[in-house]
This record gives sequence, C-alpha cells and structure tokens, in this order.
Amino acid sequence: MKYKTVQVIGVGSPVVDFVVETDDEFLATLPGQKGGMELVDSPTLKALLKSIKDTPVKAPGGSAGNTTFALARMGVPCGFMGKVGRDENGDYYKTLFKEVGGDVSRFKTDGADPTACCVSLVTPDSERTMRTDLGAAMGFSPADIGADDFKGCRHVHVEGYLLFNRELLFAVLKAARASDCTVSLDLGSFEVVEAAKDILPDILKEYVDIVFANEEEAAAFSGGKDPETGLAALGHLCRVAAVKVGRDGAYLKDENGTTHVPAMVVDKVIDTTGAGDYWAAGFLFAHLNGYSLTKSGCVGALFGKHVIGCMGADLPADVWGDIIAETTLLLSKKEETLC
Repeated sequence: MKYKTVQVIGVGSPVVDFVVETDDEFLATLPGQKGGMELVDSPTLKALLKSIKDTPVKAPGGSAGNTTFALARMGVPCGFMGKVGRDENGDYYKTLFKEVGGDVSRFKTDGADPTACCVSLVTPDSERTMRTDLGAAMGFSPADIGADDFKGCRHVHVEGYLLFNRELLFAVLKAARASDCTVSLDLGSFEVVEAAKDILPDILKEYVDIVFANEEEAAAFSGGKDPETGLAALGHLCRVAAVKVGRDGAYLKDENGTTHVPAMVVDKVIDTTGAGDYWAAGFLFAHLNGYSLTKSGCVGALFGKHVIGCMGADLPADVWGDIIAETTLLLSKKEETLC
C-alpha cells in the first residue's frame, strides 16, 4: 500500500507514565477510591512519587500517545499533536517518539507548565489506580492548530478526553476533514461519554469514521448493558465500530455486517495499562492496510495480549519482535483459522 509522507497523526495529551506495583494497604493511605483516575496538581503528584518505596517504570503514555507509539513501532509513518512542557519529561517524550520513527514536528510546547505525568499504582489483582497532573497538556488549544498540521496525513486518531475541551476537538476534527483525513475516536471512559451525550451523536455522524469503545462506554452511549446494543448504536453513526469486552473479546461492525473476535489468552495479566490503546493500534494497523474487519480485530487482540503481559505500555524490543512476527503470520492466514 502506498502511504503519504505522514500516514497517521495521533491527537491528545502526551503523558509520561510512572507505573509501580503496590498493595491495597498503601492505596488505603491515599485519598479517593481504588481504581479509576483522579486529577491532581503538580505538587501532589511529586509528593506521591516521593512516598513510593519502589522505583516506578517510566514510560511514554496518554491514550492517543500509546496508540501512535505502537503504530510507529510497526513502521507506520506517524506524527503526534499535543502539548508538552519545556522540561526533562517533555524532552524524554519527544526523544522516544523520534527514536521509534515518529515525526515530532507537530508537538506544541508550553514554557510555563510541566509535561503531563501520571502515577499508575498497580495492585496484585492487576487493577490500576491513577493520579494524573495534566500540566502543559491542559494548555493545548484551538490556537495551536495550524493550517498545515494535517498535510501529508491519511488518518487522524483522536482520544476521547478531547471531548472535555469542545472548542479544541472541533478545531481538530474540522481541520482533519479539510485535509481529507479519515478519523478514529477512542471514547476514553464512560465519564467522557456521559459528559458529552449532548454532542457525541452528531460528532460521530459528521466527523468520525471509526469509533472504539469498551463495554462501559458503549452502555453509557446506548443506555443498554448488552454490548451488541451499544455496537448497533455506534455502528449506526460510524462506518466502523468496535466494542471491546475484555476477556470476552470484541464485537465489530462495518458496512458488511457484524462479527465477534475472541480475546487472546495470556499466561499472566501483569498490568492492563494501555490495553485498549494497543487494541486500537493493532486494529488500525491492519485496517489501514486494507485487511478485513475480522483480521483487523484479531490483530487488535494480539496487540492487547502482549501489552497486558508487561509492566507499562512501552514494551521491550524483544516483545515488539514477537508482535511483528505474530502479526505477519496472522495476516497471512485464512479467516477461518484466525484467533
């Protein structure tokens, strides 16, 4: 397949993750409940990091960031649009993105606020409790979107958290459409869906080609607990819809009908950080290369399997070697012998 100079651009918050294993006893000393994500300010995040005994695993993160990094690792020409601080973490994020083959020219820089950071506390049951300081990422605004930002791009992948900044989201979507890009949107969380119910149907219908949701997000959108109900509601508005249901795989819909792909078995779940983001990357890798809905879903499952078997979302080089080899083999198979 012939690609343009930059094939995919991810749009969202570039976040540096600090992932560490902990126990329920330590979590009990923190404000808030186990699981989910809470926003904190920079001093609170720094104090939390100092209170952790073990050394966290540092890795590039953020929803769209994880997806775009994974695509770049697969050799897909990628760029990223988001705002980092003029600091060590911002340099770290851009350097790693460049090292995997990404184009860093579309990053925006904020000299006042620090690069966004997230502490992800992983308990023995593999559940994550996250505390995030969005820092410079909060300053990403419509004024940062230039006329040339989407030139040379074929596809734009947007994280759902931009729905909290409606002016910015519309600026991104309109610019992408003006450049004839296709668009995918990962809904991000059921809280995002609930907060954007008044505009989300119109956004999906007018601007989005591919929508990714998990079971909770699909339920929040459709009002029905059955994932196939959510799939039908999302698929009515978008050309392609995917509803991920964890260990039960994913339900997919396009103009040719619906299908279900199972999850792939992993020996041990270590950390679910980035699982949905990697699933989206695997799906997009296959889909943008012209493969079927079923094959694209199976590659998504393959990517998801590998990321939950590691700590953090920045996988070691040998794991990427396995992913590339397994993806090549999977895409060469007949559909009836897939995952």
